Amino acid sequence: MTVMQPYSTTLDEGQYHQVADHVMEDMHEKLEAYVEENDVDGGDVEYSQGVLTVKLGKQGTFVVNKQTPNRQIWLSSPVSGPFRFDYSDGRWLYHRDRRDLVKLLEAEISQLVGSPLKLE
Repeated sequence: MTVMQPYSTTLDEGQYHQVADHVMEDMHEKLEAYVEENDVDGGDVEYSQGVLTVKLGKQGTFVVNKQTPNRQIWLSSPVSGPFRFDYSDGRWLYHRDRRDLVKLLEAEISQLVGSPLKLE
């Protein structure tokens, strides 16, 4: 069995903030528009101090947050649970199975809301 090594720890702190802030801010803008366009009951999207909270009413809440000491982005999903993503090859990937943060959020939120979500 091959164990994937985390790659984001090779980023210095400045590089980490640059790539993490970019993806977090981009997701925030797109998710805010998506929740509004789909009139999600109880839906709300907030981004503050490195924490992105996506409330989907009765469907649950996603929390995506920066973990600067580890150079990671962490996700708490009401569908699939917790994940820790490392930056590798221009993407935020879960080191155990190389699952992509953006694609995972697209799939799970689309499933819960019943409308396709594109974050890329």
